[in-house]
Amino acid sequence: MRYLEGSRVHKKPPSTSRKPAPWRIALIANLKDEIDWGPDAPPDAGSEFDRRDTLEAIAGALEEDGHWVHICRGDDSLPEVLANLRPHICFNIAEGVGGDAREAQVPALCELLGIPYTASQVLTNALSLDKTRTKRIWRDHGLPTSTFQEFHSPEDNLDPALSFPLFVKPSREGTGMGVDTSAVVRDEKALRQRVDYVLRAYNQPALVEAFLPGREFTVGFIGNPGDPSRRSRPWLYDEDGYHFFPVLEIDNAISISPGVYGHDAKGFDIGVEGAPGYLCPADIPNRLRLRLIDLTKRASKALGVRDVSRIDFRAGTDGRPYLMEINTLPGLNPEVSDLCIMAASEGMAYPVLITEILYLAAERYSLPFEERVHEQTMTEGAHRSMATPGAPWGYASRRQQT
Repeated sequence: MRYLEGSRVHKKPPSTSRKPAPWRIALIANLKDEIDWGPDAPPDAGSEFDRRDTLEAIAGALEEDGHWVHICRGDDSLPEVLANLRPHICFNIAEGVGGDAREAQVPALCELLGIPYTASQVLTNALSLDKTRTKRIWRDHGLPTSTFQEFHSPEDNLDPALSFPLFVKPSREGTGMGVDTSAVVRDEKALRQRVDYVLRAYNQPALVEAFLPGREFTVGFIGNPGDPSRRSRPWLYDEDGYHFFPVLEIDNAISISPGVYGHDAKGFDIGVEGAPGYLCPADIPNRLRLRLIDLTKRASKALGVRDVSRIDFRAGTDGRPYLMEINTLPGLNPEVSDLCIMAASEGMAYPVLITEILYLAAERYSLPFEERVHEQTMTEGAHRSMATPGAPWGYASRRQQT
């Protein structure tokens, strides 16, 4: 791999044992600590940006598959970089650097330049970052989400349908930004104070919703609607074209912010004191598991999600799961990201996860990858008889292991 500044060069050339030609891939990201947010920025500004080791891991997986990888910053230098690089495809994990639809910036640029890219398209990324609009779409599709209201001023009248306790958070942030134990408000005074804080600190509306006190789950998947028979690993996918990972439960009771999966709790490495528990596969009845998967599929289709995503749920006082929010650019750090934890729990190797995201996008753009897919399928398929019964080849289900 190499960084486009030229400070680092590709150390290991693509494997010469593969017949298909390598692709030139632009891995586009925003790195932590590369932007000076200024003195007025909230304390968690840039939290959704990626760590350098995440980029190294993704690039390594793509290089292992035989490609040339160029790491590009997702900032105002990107148009010129892409025009000069002329990549075959972009692997996009960039969060964007400003504006109310920043996660759509890189997809929009790729559309303008006619370059294929991974993950969801422009409109989906713009909508999914806006939690209020996302909840409105889900509500209009008859999907369960908690009662909510968007506040543009601390003086806005509270919707009579809402009753305390309530939960207040920025309407257009991710990675638990603006979320801590003070986000749960139990009276009118606390509500007004918290809304005022969100409006001033994050310069955006505050989303106020009914507080859900139950268990918290997240469901991740790869896939797209359609026939998976021509995909690189067709056995991974169900008949609708999706692969759902084991449900992950977030146990916030032991975290630094009990009952709230916020920015501070997400900042701890797994197993460190103050971190929440990550229970995967979640110890839940099969009926609930199937319900969560069904809701994830329906909620994703309502927004037009592509290739990869993750949806968060929380149970209400009635014990039923409610949609909270969606992440169309889920974290891909092999050690700490929720999606990677889920994949690892079923035994999916990290390079498999990364290359499947790549080839799902390639399939959508009709890139000429049939020869590569056929070669890979034949090689892996020859060994599928060695698989753990009931699991895809090469994967040993954690539940079966234990």
